[in-house]
This record gives sequence, C-alpha cells and structure tokens, in this order.
Amino acid sequence: MHAVLQGISGHRWAVTFDQPYSISSRLCRNMNSNMRAYFLPAPEITSYCTDTFIGSVAQGGSVNCDRVLLYPHGNGTHTECVGHISPQPYWIADCLCTVFAIGRLITVTPVQTAEGLAITADQLQGIFDDPDITAAVIRTLPNEKTKSTRDWSGSNPPYMTVEAAELLRLQGIEHVLIDLPSLDPESDGGALRAHRAFWNYPEAPRLHATITEMCYIPSAILDGLYLVQISVLPLESDASPAQVVLYPATCIQQ
Repeated sequence: MHAVLQGISGHRWAVTFDQPYSISSRLCRNMNSNMRAYFLPAPEITSYCTDTFIGSVAQGGSVNCDRVLLYPHGNGTHTECVGHISPQPYWIADCLCTVFAIGRLITVTPVQTAEGLAITADQLQGIFDDPDITAAVIRTLPNEKTKSTRDWSGSNPPYMTVEAAELLRLQGIEHVLIDLPSLDPESDGGALRAHRAFWNYPEAPRLHATITEMCYIPSAILDGLYLVQISVLPLESDASPAQVVLYPATCIQQ
C-alpha cells in the first residue's frame, strides 16, 4: 500500500507501507537472548501462577497470563523523554505526541576521541538539513548480528559527543534513534551532557523530543529516507519499551 503525505515544508512524500522494516530488538523469554546494558537484570516473562490460578494452558490452566518484569533503560529498544533527567515528573505517555516522522537513516563509524569511540558533529554536519526531516536514525559500525542480543554492560560502548547532540537539535531533529545503549558514555558521573544538549535541558526543555536507544538495524536496510513510526506503551514513566518501524519514503515534490 502506498500513501502520499505532506511535510511541514509543503513537500509531498510517497510512503510505501507494504515494506515495513522493524528496527527494535526482541524481548525474549530466554533471559540470555536479550540485549542488555548498565548491569540491569534481564527482562523476566513468566506465567503468573498462584495457589488458585494457573496462567499457563500448557500447565493445565484455562488461559495464558504472563507476568512481565523489565527495566526499559537496560532491556532492549526503548524510547525516553526529558523526564529521564528531570526532577519534574514528565511521562513518556505525554511527551511522545507524534507517532510518525520523516527520518533519514545513516551509517557511521564512531571515531576515536580522548574519552573513547564517539559519533562526532563532523559526521552529522549537513545530513539532516531539511525541514521535513525530524528523525535521525543512526546505525553504527561494526554491525554484526550479535548486536541484537549483546550485553553492553561494562564494555564502554561508543557514544555521541555533546556537539553532535546539539547539532541534531539545531538541525530540527525531534527524535534521535540509535543502536547504542546511550547517547552518553557508559560512565560519566551522571552528567548526561549529550542528553541535556539534545533536550536543551534545563534552559528550555523540549518536552516533545525523544531519544530511542538500543535499536537493532539490520545491515540489509539501506541508508536513506523513511517514514519512522515510534510506538510506546502509555506509561507514567520516563521511558517505555518501543516498537520502531521504518517505511521507505521518497520526496515527490520539491
């Protein structure tokens, strides 16, 4: 199915909805098959059972009823809002107001800096300078399949420099999606400077802007333009597990 959308610039975009590409990591019942970070426990998905109720048909119950325990920031693909770094209770259920956005997928190789491997502003310069593009989807190399189930804890993963995060904000990006555990270094003393730069916090917080981390973007998905769909649970929390889908998009009217 195809659709034509109009961007904020007045340009028209053709979107191919019958070619969806999921870039979310799966939350698995096998605890060792999940992408994890920050030494947080793996998600637990188990049948809910009591002395009077069995939530498993296979175990003799009438229905299946699961108990799910997870920690969004360290359990697979998740979307977070400015409430992640704010004492004010901003909830992802309220902050993610736009489910769809025109986005560009790019692939970058983090470069060595004094603090470690990082995505720099030079690598992002000019790439998102289009008023219709409000989502930046960033895949990093190497991109081996094991990334989808990796435990990043204690590995000092690549991150994004403050200048790069600020550049995305200045280029009009409202949603940044990345296949790393965080925009910031694993251990930075709680500074989270890239998060703060992107959300413009605390000067003028961008309550509608979101950061989606721990995506898994298969190499078969080509760099280019997509309609990005970000779906979260309507939680009163700063973050939620996320399902992110990319649909190929083409600008048909300049």
